[in-house]
Amino acid sequence: LYLRNDFEFFEASLAASRLGAYATPVNWHFTADEAGYILRDSGARAVIAHTDLFATIAATVPPDVAVLLVPTPPEIRGAYGLPDNPAGERDPRVWEALVEANDPLSDPPRPARASMIYTSGTTGRPKGVRRGPATPQQVAANAARMGVTFGLKPGGPSVVLMNGPMYHSAPNAYGMFAMRISADIVLQPRFDPEELLALIERHRVTNMHIVPTMFVRLLRLPEAVRRRYDVSSLRSVVHGAAPCPPEVKRAMIEWWGPVIVEYYGSTESSVPTIATSADFLRKPGSVGRVLPDSAIKILDEAGNEVPQGAVGEIYIHVDGLTDFTYHNAPDKRREIGHGKFVTVGDAGYFDADGYLYLTDRKRDMVISGGVNIYPAEIEMALIGMPGVKDCAVFGLPDTEFGECLCACIQPDGAPPTADAIRAFLGQTLAKFKLPRRIEFVDAMPREDSGKIFKRKLRERFL
Repeated sequence: LYLRNDFEFFEASLAASRLGAYATPVNWHFTADEAGYILRDSGARAVIAHTDLFATIAATVPPDVAVLLVPTPPEIRGAYGLPDNPAGERDPRVWEALVEANDPLSDPPRPARASMIYTSGTTGRPKGVRRGPATPQQVAANAARMGVTFGLKPGGPSVVLMNGPMYHSAPNAYGMFAMRISADIVLQPRFDPEELLALIERHRVTNMHIVPTMFVRLLRLPEAVRRRYDVSSLRSVVHGAAPCPPEVKRAMIEWWGPVIVEYYGSTESSVPTIATSADFLRKPGSVGRVLPDSAIKILDEAGNEVPQGAVGEIYIHVDGLTDFTYHNAPDKRREIGHGKFVTVGDAGYFDADGYLYLTDRKRDMVISGGVNIYPAEIEMALIGMPGVKDCAVFGLPDTEFGECLCACIQPDGAPPTADAIRAFLGQTLAKFKLPRRIEFVDAMPREDSGKIFKRKLRERFL
């Protein structure tokens, strides 16, 4: 699926699940090289893409892969300043034409499969997190925990506003669950803070999944604008994926009330903890306590549990969750396991009251504006640039985005310009992966093992 948030995204995902196939959403910001890798690695049999996006990946699609085009709706075209659709409505490759030309499927549904989301974990190229088909009991258990985590319960009238991209695992799970329980879904084509408030008031929105960067931009609206809109319909606004500054969260709770809920989890582990507004006010900075169907162990490098208050690597198990492997990389799956527990490299500790605190996020991973960015991928591209002898990429605190990318470079001769570096990286990497800050050093600090001591580098520029 090479689609923005659109109703066809829901239709295609549900159809794939009914067929027993995997829907694989792809980040539509990716370059042709990045998207092409996922297309090849996943072994895709069909590509469903918005017409305006397809040109980016057209050359990477093998001739034996079916292509279905979705006309980009006027709301999205207007939000992004796009021209009219290049595909005609009668083109047999257009989604609606295909749907209208075929009878409904009468075969019994096959065991449902979740979407296969690609994640890099902590290093290297993205890996598809592929779960086996779920049993009815697992489907029911998952629905129950989704209701608790996201504040969405079957049977109750819910109006869900979606603006987070559904190529990410959490918005994908959130949106698909909302659809399955027959919630009304409002799609905001592109985040705009005042428009978000207007949509909440107009549609009496009850539930949302957003990222802390959106909180920051909402709070930057003038006080008169913020007071203009009625947001009293909100029941639950969940966020995760990125650190939220305590002062930002406190201000949002004061404005919207105790409806803000933070969760912690990953594509691999699902969600083992949540922190309500009351939890935050009591324990600022915590990601909450462990849910009843989950378990967390904090282990040292030898695999032993550490004492309460000590920092270690976080290992998670969620009851009833279908096990997974990394598509085409089962060895990588084995590396992160400890019995029935798995880790994605996060470090943290429990306090005396059982609240979990994170100290590092997925080792070197940078989370900017709620988007996971993996420095190893950028470093692999950067080290191939003429004039770069050595490099390291890491995150630095950023008021608006939570973190921003910093590339630290040891030049080989005269240092290249920042514009030249970004232009070189832009040939193979999406724009959101281009470092906003570029620094030069005479030599890289290295550990005895030869690894770059990123912590020492980072401390220089804080």
